Formats: sequence, structure tokens, C-alpha cells
Amino acid sequence: MQHITPTTITCLSWNIHRGRGNDGIVDPGRTLGVLRDEVWRLGVDALFLQEADEEALPHRGVIDVASVETVTGLRHMHMDPATRSTPESHGYRGVIAYLHPGFNIEAVRLIDLAGMCPRGAVVVDALKGASRLRFVVTHLSLSQVLRVAQMRTIAQHLKRFDDRQVILCGDLNEWRPWGGFALSRRILGQAFHGPAKPTFPIKRPFLPLDRILTTAPGHVGECQVLDGPGIRMASDHRPLIARVHIAL
Repeated sequence: MQHITPTTITCLSWNIHRGRGNDGIVDPGRTLGVLRDEVWRLGVDALFLQEADEEALPHRGVIDVASVETVTGLRHMHMDPATRSTPESHGYRGVIAYLHPGFNIEAVRLIDLAGMCPRGAVVVDALKGASRLRFVVTHLSLSQVLRVAQMRTIAQHLKRFDDRQVILCGDLNEWRPWGGFALSRRILGQAFHGPAKPTFPIKRPFLPLDRILTTAPGHVGECQVLDGPGIRMASDHRPLIARVHIAL
């Protein structure tokens, strides 16, 4: 029997609400400060932000890319204009991916998702040592019907490429702890697993809208919802951090 050596990567996901705090003030500097002082953890390998571009055209980025890279030591995955909504965006449909420089990036792809509001997914194929990983970062609709259609579109996209462990992260807007139909194997074509931790609303969260999930042979281990006075003021979602086990 072949021996499989497990390893882990740490993923952090946060919907930053376009820099709008619970006081109604849009303050990207505050968002960056909370990321630096309360959200960021040493050892994080991947940071995924949602609502990180303005909703209206030209979809300008909310917080400075270089400053996020300085705080985290991670690399922005959208330097190529083809991986952004517009030249003034920092990501695609408000979704931004940052990965550790130790990853070998093979491809960054975009998926346009149906919906009343602009929705999309960012797909990053990366190597960590001998492990082939695929990160899918998205922000799904509030409508269950649209979530099903959006996840089916993502699943059909994934079927076009090689088989590897997939890590699905972001604001999936699914309140059901078991994932609902949108996150079911019937829609996705494969099983995604991970704990459902309440991240919304910010003051007393009870809805697990934000998720970090993965496919076999991996699994999600330790998972934590972050809290702090700045976090409670800077957004309407709490950040989610998880350790994802992969196989070498």
C-alpha cells in the first residue's frame, strides 16, 4: 500500500463589505488596519476576500493591494488585467485571492455566474510540493435558486480540467449547516466537506454563510470564526480561518 503523507495549508476568508463598517462609514484604511491587527495570523497560506471591489462601474478596488501584500506577505493573484473585472478592479466581481509565494501558480481562471448582482468565481490552480490543488473562491447569491445555478456552473467548469483536490472558499450565502441543495453532490458532482461555523450577522452570528470546504483526499481540520472589536465594526461578516489537510 502506498504511504500518503498528510500536510496542511491554512486558509482565511473574509467578506469585507466594500469597506463599509457597521457605523455606515466607508473607511478602507480601517479595514486594512483590522486585517493587520485582528484578522491576520502568522502561518496563513491563502487569503480570500469578498466584496473587495466597488459594486458600481468601474468596480474600483477597495483596499490597496500592495498594503495587503505587505501586511500578509502573500501574493496578489490578479496582477494580469485579464484576471480582473476592469483595469481599476483588484479582483473579479469583488472576489480576490492572495497566496503564499511558496505556491507554484499554474493558472488563474474566471467564471461568470448568473444573478441580479454581478457574481463570479476565481479559480487558481497551484502546486504545493507534489500536491496539485485547485482553489475556487466565490460570493454566491442570496437566492437559493441562483445559488444552485451558480454552483452548477462552477461544477461544469471544474469537469473540464484535471482531477485534483479542490478547496472551495468564500461567502456562499448558504444558511443551512448541511449545505442545502446548492452545495450537494448532485449539483457539484463531487462531495465537499467542512464545518459550518456561524459568521453572520456580525454581532451575534448564527448563520454559517462563509465556508471553507474541500474534496477528498483532503479534509478541513481546525476551523475558527474570528472576533474582535475592530472586526465587529469593520464589516457585516466575521472572518473564517481553517486548516485544510492535503495529501502529498
